[in-house]
Amino acid sequence: MSTIVLAHLQKRFDDFVAVRDTSLTIGAGRFVVLLGPSGCGKTTTLRMIAGLELPTSGQILIDGEDVTALRARQRDIAFVFQMFALYPHMTVRNNIAFPLKNEHVSRSEIAARVDAAAHMLRIENILDRKTGGLSGGDRQRVALGRAIVRQPKAFLMDEPLGTLDADFRELMCLELRKLHNALAATTVYVTHDQSEAMAMADDIVVMNQGEVLQAASPHEIYHFPATVFVGNFIGSPPMNFLPVDDAVTAGQEQVSLHGAPVCVPRCDAAAARVLLGIRPEHVVIDEHGPLRGRVIADEYLGSHQVLAVETALGVVRVRVSKDDGVAAGTSVGLSFRKERTLLYDATTERLLLGAASTLSVNGVGHG
Repeated sequence: MSTIVLAHLQKRFDDFVAVRDTSLTIGAGRFVVLLGPSGCGKTTTLRMIAGLELPTSGQILIDGEDVTALRARQRDIAFVFQMFALYPHMTVRNNIAFPLKNEHVSRSEIAARVDAAAHMLRIENILDRKTGGLSGGDRQRVALGRAIVRQPKAFLMDEPLGTLDADFRELMCLELRKLHNALAATTVYVTHDQSEAMAMADDIVVMNQGEVLQAASPHEIYHFPATVFVGNFIGSPPMNFLPVDDAVTAGQEQVSLHGAPVCVPRCDAAAARVLLGIRPEHVVIDEHGPLRGRVIADEYLGSHQVLAVETALGVVRVRVSKDDGVAAGTSVGLSFRKERTLLYDATTERLLLGAASTLSVNGVGHG
């Protein structure tokens, strides 16, 4: 298990800044997911850790050693790509063994490592088949096997499930998490899919426009998003954001929405313009609620329903049980669970500090 530290890492391509002054500590043995939309800088960050891209400035340390200028093969890191990069004319066994042969590992050791990896990945029955005729799921397992036998300091994975269909992707999420638990190896995984990130990660690093917006556990990322972008990007449907009528002062525990008072957790910061953030499952259909609106859509999702309620402050999404649906056109009142409301500075779009945002995170650090 290895600790990876990024210190003020920056990458420019001519005038375009792909990664901006990123400092991040990835704890030994953690499964850390770099998450964000296309072009956010997550893959560039991964490639710099791997040694496939050199940073414009900053440092990369693995177990305290500065590897910034080292080539990829000198960093003892295994990389698994979205495209499997297997040799179709070779058997599964030879594909998995290939990196060990290049390192002049003994035949007996190669055989032992290949057999152990095949057993772990449950591909013993296809070891003598050519990879060209395998399914996408099996090819991905072979690619993982080739990384495992190297026994690297860390695993780097760039959207390895992106080419699989939904059923295979869900299965492979479970298998990757199980594999990580068995190996206890430091893993950095890139994806744009929030479901993959939430299902597998010990820690999630949310990026946008080359910046790290939040690095925390899936629980904290979901329940206490550090910015409006994170609240919108994580969660389906996303967090609701409603404009507060007046400025907020430190110590305040009540705000006004469209002239009605709403209780909120104590806020220890002040802002002239404020947004109230609330997840759909923490909005309550309440005839005496402070905000009123009309149901304009009802999305049935099996285990629950999502109502779209048009209000004077915009559309509010409300998650209700499958048995509590409200017909379109119905006028309803809305209230908000006090302990689940968050306040954001509308200018910076950052979470205002308070009791709700004091969770600590182990394993990943950003600053």
